[in-house]
Amino acid sequence: MGIELGRIGIWRHEFSPELAVELEKLGYGALWIGASPSGDLAAVERLLDATDRIALATGIVNIWKDDAETVAASYRRIAAKHPDRFLLGVGAGHREHTQEFTKPYTALVDYLDALDKGGVPVEARALAALGPKVLKLAGDRTAGAHPYLTTPEHTRQAREILGEGPLLAPEHKVVLETDPAKGREIGRATVQFYLGLSNYTANLRKLGFTDEDLAGEGSDRLVDALALHGDAETIAAGIRAHLDAGADHVTVQVLGEDPLPGYRALAEVLL
Repeated sequence: MGIELGRIGIWRHEFSPELAVELEKLGYGALWIGASPSGDLAAVERLLDATDRIALATGIVNIWKDDAETVAASYRRIAAKHPDRFLLGVGAGHREHTQEFTKPYTALVDYLDALDKGGVPVEARALAALGPKVLKLAGDRTAGAHPYLTTPEHTRQAREILGEGPLLAPEHKVVLETDPAKGREIGRATVQFYLGLSNYTANLRKLGFTDEDLAGEGSDRLVDALALHGDAETIAAGIRAHLDAGADHVTVQVLGEDPLPGYRALAEVLL
C-alpha cells in the first residue's frame, strides 16, 4: 500500500509537535521535513507520535550524509510503529556542499539497492529529482519524484518523463503578502541562496531563465516564479497550476517570520 499524502502538504526545515498537530487539524495531507534530517529519523518519529493521521515525508535524507543501512533500520522502526504514514525521501544533495559528490547517479542507484536489501519498499520511498535521468530513476525505483525549486512548466515536463502512475510531488515557496515589493523581498531572501547551487541553476536555465535572471540576488521574474506572493487566492491559483500540470501533491513552503497565519489562510482556499 502506498502512502496517502493528499493533494497539499507543507515543507519546512523543522516542525514542532505542536505545529504538526495544528497543521493536521487544518487538513493538510503531509509534512515534509527538509534540511537533510538525521538518518536516525528521530524527528519523523517524534511528529508521527504527536499526530494521528497526517503523513510525514523527508525532503530529503542526504545519501552522502547517512548510509542506507542506518536509514533502512530507522525506516523499519518507524513503519512498524506508524504503518503507511511515512514516505522516505532521499537525494544526492548539492555538489557545492558535499566533498564526496562524485558520480551521483551511480551513488543513487547503489543507495536504492541498499534500501532494497534493508527492507524499504519501493512504494514507501521517493527521490529528489530535477533532470530527466534521475526523474526516470525515481519512477522506476521509487514511488516517484520530489522536485524542489521548480515551476509548473517543470512539473509538466516531469510528468511527461514519469508517465502516468509514479508520484510527482513538487515543492513551491509562497509569501502571503499583497505588497509586491515586500513579497519579493521576503521571497528573494530565500531564493538567492539556491542561485549558488549548480543543479538548480542548470535546471532553471532549461526552464528558460537567463544568466541575467540568475545573476546576483535573482531577477524579479525569477523570484516571482519561484516564490509566489499575493493573497491566499492568488497563491492558491499558482499551486493549482502544478496540479493542473500533472502533480499529484504539492508541498508548500510558506516564507516569513510567522507562517501559521499563511497556513490557515491557504487551508481555507486549498483544502
